[in-house]
Amino acid sequence: MTQRYLRGMVALSVLFGLVAGLPACGGGGRTSLPSSSPASKQAAVAATAVATTAAAAQPATSTPRIMAGPLPARLIPTRYRWGNVAMGGGGYVSAVIPSKTQRNLVYARTDVGGAYRWDHATGRWIPLHDFLSEEDVGLMGIESLALDPKDPAVVYALAGTSYFSGGKTAVMRSSDYGATFSRVTDVTAQFRVHGNGMGRGNGEKMQVDPGNSNVLYVGSRNNGLFKSTDAGVSFVRVGSLPVTTTPNEAGISFVLPDPSSVAGGVAQRIFVGVSRYGSVGPNLYRSDNAGSTFTPVASAPANYMPQRAALAGDGNLYLTYGNGAGPHGNWSQPEPMDAGQVWRYNVASGGWTNVTPAGINGAFSGVSVDPNNPQRVLVSTINTWMQQGNNWGDQFLLTTNGGSSWTNVVQRGFTLDTDGVTWIGGNSIHWASSIEFDPFDTRSAWVTSGNGVFRSANIEANPATWTFAVRGLEETVPLGLVSVPGGPLLSVIGDYDGFRHANIDAYAPIHMPRMGTTTGLAVAPANTPVVVRAGIKQVFRSSDTGATWTEVSTKLPSDSSNTRDSVVALSANGGTLLHGIRIGDTTTTYRSTNFASASPTWTTVTGLGTNALRPVADPVNANKFYAYDNSNGVVLVSTDGGASFGVAATLAAGGSTLIRPAPGREGDVWVALRSGGLSRSTNSGASFVKLPNVTDCSAVGFGKPMSGASYPTVFIWGTVDGGKRGLYRSANQGANWIRINDDAHQFGGPGNGQFVVGDMNIEGVVYMSTVGRGIVYGTPVAPQVSGLSLPKPVQLRSESLKVERGR
Repeated sequence: MTQRYLRGMVALSVLFGLVAGLPACGGGGRTSLPSSSPASKQAAVAATAVATTAAAAQPATSTPRIMAGPLPARLIPTRYRWGNVAMGGGGYVSAVIPSKTQRNLVYARTDVGGAYRWDHATGRWIPLHDFLSEEDVGLMGIESLALDPKDPAVVYALAGTSYFSGGKTAVMRSSDYGATFSRVTDVTAQFRVHGNGMGRGNGEKMQVDPGNSNVLYVGSRNNGLFKSTDAGVSFVRVGSLPVTTTPNEAGISFVLPDPSSVAGGVAQRIFVGVSRYGSVGPNLYRSDNAGSTFTPVASAPANYMPQRAALAGDGNLYLTYGNGAGPHGNWSQPEPMDAGQVWRYNVASGGWTNVTPAGINGAFSGVSVDPNNPQRVLVSTINTWMQQGNNWGDQFLLTTNGGSSWTNVVQRGFTLDTDGVTWIGGNSIHWASSIEFDPFDTRSAWVTSGNGVFRSANIEANPATWTFAVRGLEETVPLGLVSVPGGPLLSVIGDYDGFRHANIDAYAPIHMPRMGTTTGLAVAPANTPVVVRAGIKQVFRSSDTGATWTEVSTKLPSDSSNTRDSVVALSANGGTLLHGIRIGDTTTTYRSTNFASASPTWTTVTGLGTNALRPVADPVNANKFYAYDNSNGVVLVSTDGGASFGVAATLAAGGSTLIRPAPGREGDVWVALRSGGLSRSTNSGASFVKLPNVTDCSAVGFGKPMSGASYPTVFIWGTVDGGKRGLYRSANQGANWIRINDDAHQFGGPGNGQFVVGDMNIEGVVYMSTVGRGIVYGTPVAPQVSGLSLPKPVQLRSESLKVERGR
C-alpha cells in the first residue's frame, strides 16, 4: 500500500476502534492442493475435516439456525460460493517464495491481503487467509513466509499489523500447503511484526532449519531473533544476537541458515541481516555454531542496509543493499532509498567483492541464485525509475559469471503481457523487492511489484515477456460500490480508480480519465445514468452510468497535500450534487445544482458541521438527504435539497457513517451502530426503532428482493442474537436472519470501505469490502429461503451483469 494509505489506515483504526475488534481478506478453493505431492491425500483429508467442522456450524443438510422469530414455512438450507470481483492485483506483493523441493509450488505474501499459493494447473493464485476474523484482521499483513525444506506441504506465515488487532503478532503453521492453518501461535507478548511497515519487502526473516524441521528462526522488528524447537509451538529469544530493534523500527531484515553447514542435525551457519546503517551498529551477523554465538561479519558494507541475501552452491553469499528499509523512501530517518549496491561474500575466506552492476544509480533488493549454476545470479532494483518498455520502473539484471558483468534484462528488451487486466498497461513493475528463479526451470523468473506479481517464461529471450500473473490475487482497498438496477456494478478503490463491471468474474475497464485513489461514488437513485466519482484532486461526472466521464469544476484545493477525503452524494433525480471536502481535520460540504455546467455554482451547506460525515440521498424525494454523525449519534436531515441540515434524531454514537436508505422507498433509513446494533427509521429520520435481534452491526446494505418478497433483501455484517460475527441476510425487513458466510470465509470483515452491498439485479448476491482482499462476493449455490418459491441456483453471468439465472 502507498504511504497515503498507510496513514489512512492508521487514522481509520482510531476512528473505527479497530484495535478492539473492528477490522479487515476470500475466495473459494482453499482446499485445492498440489496433486503431485504425496502429502496431498492426507492434506485433503485434513481439509475435509475442516470443511466438515464448518458445516457442523452451519449444516448444509439440515435446517440452519434462524436467529430470531418463527421459521418460514418453506425453509431450506442456504449455501454460498465466495469469490472476488475481478480487478487484478492492485496492491504490493512484498515477496514471492518458490519451493526448492517441489516443482510449481510457489507462494506469495502481501502487505495487507494475506498470503497466496500458486495453482499451476489453473494458472491462478489461491488465497490462504480468508478464514481470518474481523478481530484478527491485522494478521492479513504477512511479514514473512517459510517453507520446510524436508516437507513441501508445511508452510509457516509470520503475520501482524501494528495498527490493527492491537498489534497482534502470530506464527501460523500449515501442514497442507496453506489450505488450513492448524496451529496459530500468538507471540505478541514476545515480539511484534508489521506486515505493512517499512522494510516489509526485506527477507525472508523467518526460516525453517534445513537440518531439522522442528527448528524455526524468526527475526522480529522490536526484540531481536527468536527460535522454536517444536515447530512453532513456542519460541525463545536468541540472546546471543545483540540486536533488539533499529532506528527505523524494521529490526531484522533477513535470517538465512546455510544448508551446506548442517551437522548434528541442524544448520551450524546462520546469517542475520539487520536494517540499519553500519554507523549505528553491525548490520550483518554470522553464527557458526547453530546460534550459540553470533559475531559481526568483518568488513561488511556499512553505508547501506542489507535487504536480501542468497547462498550460491560455490560457497558465496550474494547480498543486496539500499539506503533505507524500503520499499520507498522514508525521509523521517532519513532513508531516501535511492542508492545501493550488490556484494559477494566468500563464506570460507571472509572476503568481500563489490559486484554492483554498472550504470545503475539506485537501491537493490531482490536476489536469486540459479541452483544449477552458482555463477548465474539475478537481482532487481527497488524504488528505481528507469525506462521499462513504455513506462518507468525497476530493472532486472542477470550475471553468468558471478557478478563480473551484468546484462540488464529490461534494457535489452522488455514486453509487458497484461493477461487481460485492463489497467496495468499504463503502469510499471516497481518496488521490485523480490525476484526469484523458478528452481526447476531457471529460464523462468518471478518478480514482485507494488501492483502485483509478474512472471517471465524466458528471461533469456529478447525481448523478455513479463506477464501480469495475478489471476486470483486481488489486493485492492475498496472504498465504494454501487449495484445499479438494470445496469453495471460500479466500484471505486484506493490507488487505481475503480471499474465498471459488466461481468464480475472478468476484468473490467478502469474508469477513464484516471485520477488514482477514488474516495467518493454516488449514483442518482431515481436517475441512474447520472453518476459522480471523487478523489482528493478531481471529481468526474457521467450521464451514461459510468461509461464515459467528464471532469467537474469543484472547490478542491490545487494543493492536495493536506486533503484527506472527498465524498459525494447525488439527489434522487441527479440534479443536485453535495461534495464534502476534508482538509486536515475539517470537512466542508458544498452544494451545486448546475455541476454539469462548465462553471458550476457552489454554495456551502449549513448544519453539517465539520466532522467527517457522508450525506446520502433519499432514493425517491429529491429534496431529502440524510447524514449521521458518529461522534455524538446525531441524525441530520435536509428537506431543501441539501442546502441545509437540521437535527432530526439522536442515536448511539460510534456507528458507521455509511448509512443506507432502502432502495425505492422514501424516508426508510437504516443506520449500523456497531455495538449499538441496527436502527431503522420509516419517517425520514424523525424517529428510529432498534432491531431487537441485531446485537452488533458494522455495515448494512440492500439487494434485490428475494423471490416472493416485496422488500429489498437486507444484508449486514455483524452479530444476531449474540451469535457469530459474520454476513447475515434477511428477506423480511430484519425479522429473521440467516448467516450466509462460514468460518472459512470471514475475510477479516469489511475493512476500510466498511460496506456491504447487495446486488440489485440478482437475488441473494452480496458484495463486501475488505482491508486488502479487494471486493469479495457471495452467490447462492442452493435453493433459497423465500417461503413462496424456490429459484434454482444463481450463476454469475445477465444483461446488466452478464448473469444467467435458471428457473
